[in-house]
Amino acid sequence: MYIRRAEIKDIPKIIDLLLQVHLVHSTGRPDIFRRGSKKYTEDELSEIIADDGRPIFVADDAGEVVGYAFCVLEEIKDDGSLEDRKSLYIDDICVDEKRRGTHIGEALYNYVTAVAKELGCYHVTLNVWCLNPGAMKFYEKMGMTPLKVTMEKIL
Repeated sequence: MYIRRAEIKDIPKIIDLLLQVHLVHSTGRPDIFRRGSKKYTEDELSEIIADDGRPIFVADDAGEVVGYAFCVLEEIKDDGSLEDRKSLYIDDICVDEKRRGTHIGEALYNYVTAVAKELGCYHVTLNVWCLNPGAMKFYEKMGMTPLKVTMEKIL
């Protein structure tokens, strides 16, 4: 298995993985996420794949995509209250449900952090839904700590 940039040919498998992630979210928070939906369309994925500021990395096992990491390069410059810095935001990580627990997520995460270092990023950030304790535990195992917390009160 190796990690590489996503290509147009990977879109069908990426869509399958997006549906897997969305099912976790729509099961955990059906009040927020529409069941049977996904985050991106095929056209949107084509645009993202072509955008160097929004790289998608895939775990490729003998030609089969078994996981992905959607990333966004962010930069703060000349902000009045914040220090200048570059960061890599992980928008989404998914490992095929049939391959979870085989260290593919760890390989993707490590690859993304190595890319961030090469790009001179200060840090890697991400959001994780509280409805997914497995993901929270995984990111903590990878050495991540909370940066900020979003809270809610349903009315």
